[in-house]
Amino acid sequence: MTAPGNQPSPAPGTYEIDQAASAIRFDTRALFGLLPVRGTFTIGQGRIIVADPAEESSVDVVVEAGSFASGKRQRDEHVRSADYLDVARHPGIGFRSLRLERSGEDATLHGELTVRGVTLPLAVTLGAVAQEGRRLTASGTATVDRYAFGITKAKGMTGRHLKITLDVVAYR
Repeated sequence: MTAPGNQPSPAPGTYEIDQAASAIRFDTRALFGLLPVRGTFTIGQGRIIVADPAEESSVDVVVEAGSFASGKRQRDEHVRSADYLDVARHPGIGFRSLRLERSGEDATLHGELTVRGVTLPLAVTLGAVAQEGRRLTASGTATVDRYAFGITKAKGMTGRHLKITLDVVAYR
């Protein structure tokens, strides 16, 4: 892991993600791009290993697919169904990092996202990364194309791309 900008890198070690203190938010559009849809997912489990050098750090996380919440019960149940996430057969959404890339003050975590049994590359742009005692905080953003994962139900009516915002808290 690296701290973008002039922040010092966190201390090497293994950090367990605090599911209750961490947040995964998404933004997309519905009805041919006219209506914003926002919501959250819950992290089921996760681990961050900060290495020295930082480029050898890794992240492994499982998101609870059934935790999809947009504030509309009917939509949430439909997204959890076989039409979209199929949580009965695929209860977890996984992310495993492969490498950390730094360019000047920017940092990108490259890895693999697995949704409904389909694994594809995903780049997470890291924001602030900080450490205070045993506590590590990190933020990041990514964009997911649901069509790439074979989730193509309701083209036009349901947004194709989801902008993901991550706020992660972990402890060593």
